[in-house]
Amino acid sequence: MQTMETNIPKTSDVFAALLRADLTTQWRNRRALILTILVPIIILISWKGLLTYFGSGFVLGNCITVGLMAIGLMGYSNAVARDREKGIFQRLRVAPVASWSIMGSRLMVQLLMIIIVTCGAFFTGINIDKITDISVQGYLVGFCMACAGGCVYLSLGQVIVGLIKNPETVNSTTRLVYFVFIMTGMFGELNKELPKIVKDIEHYSPYGTTKQIIMAGLHPATWTGNDTTCLLLTLGYTVVFTVIGVRKFVWK
Repeated sequence: MQTMETNIPKTSDVFAALLRADLTTQWRNRRALILTILVPIIILISWKGLLTYFGSGFVLGNCITVGLMAIGLMGYSNAVARDREKGIFQRLRVAPVASWSIMGSRLMVQLLMIIIVTCGAFFTGINIDKITDISVQGYLVGFCMACAGGCVYLSLGQVIVGLIKNPETVNSTTRLVYFVFIMTGMFGELNKELPKIVKDIEHYSPYGTTKQIIMAGLHPATWTGNDTTCLLLTLGYTVVFTVIGVRKFVWK
């Protein structure tokens, strides 16, 4: 009597296949990819005149933060909402695939996007804006801080797609949150007439903490206790948003 054996694929092989598929999908949607990379670079070039007044950390910190928001809010959440509406997640869950690998491959693609956007901003700052006051150590620490800040917006995107089921509503909500963060974060700090409480809210918001830790990371010698507080808040936002987003998320 012959025993039939079920060939269950290895988790690593499944994850690699999902990752290749997500990378292919991202490449086919390269227009959105190019726009995501270009927006912070265009802002960085247009803000070249502000380097003298606010410093390289301020300019790079804001530009990179804008790019991270676009990845987490405009890219990740909308892609997940669209795949869920098409039933892709539901079909994948029927297959012998671990749930963590389904979302993990998508998060890996978004982390790659964070690396590309951050390195693109650094390259533009060095070669076009002629930024020369940041050391190699500063770029390394700033890069790590950018990755930590990127996780905040990926987790925030997870919250939005977890709480909202309709993909069109997800799209409009992410655009609204993106606009509010830019207005209160990027332009709010430039307005010196705002009340102190408004400035404090902006400073300790996800936008403000991400921008601050990138700024401080680019010049690690100036790191202060306030920067440590912003880093802890950034990590705290990530944990809270992730827990809520995972618990509220539905696969279909």
